[in-house]
Amino acid sequence: MTAIFPDVEKFKCIDPRQVEAYLVGHGWQQQQRQGDKAAIWTLDGFEILLPLKGEIIDFSRRMAEVVETLALAETKSQQSILGDLITNAPNTTIQAVVTHIATPNADHLSGDITMLGIVVDKLRPIHTELADRDYILALKAYQERLPVYCTGDLIKSNGIFVLKNPHKFRLDDTE
Repeated sequence: MTAIFPDVEKFKCIDPRQVEAYLVGHGWQQQQRQGDKAAIWTLDGFEILLPLKGEIIDFSRRMAEVVETLALAETKSQQSILGDLITNAPNTTIQAVVTHIATPNADHLSGDITMLGIVVDKLRPIHTELADRDYILALKAYQERLPVYCTGDLIKSNGIFVLKNPHKFRLDDTE
């Protein structure tokens, strides 16, 4: 099961503020700030040029370099670093299994569900709210332990993944 990120787009999904918080939390020191465009961070001989604005033309390439340097400095995989840093991935398709269905809303057929799927490199819970036909399909998937696909905007907030604007919810009938 995977979250499918278009390769070119995956580094655009990293928020520079999230990277700054990560760097501070892992002992990196900011050495210089170049206005609101970039900042230079160092740790144990490693140096990172962190782009601060997503509008910068080479933002994705620079952010890829940040992930690569962090992976080298921390002897981790780039996928692991990316999983720690990514905070939003618009229009992402998730393949998952439904692990929990909350009691449906009383006024119409809808409710919160939890799916378990791989986001970047780890199996993670993903929360979303479904309605009508999609909610019925989620019930079937839960009862029969069928994998599902769903597309939406994947957001990480306080370490929790939420799939906003879910659509194209369907059973994975390839098995």
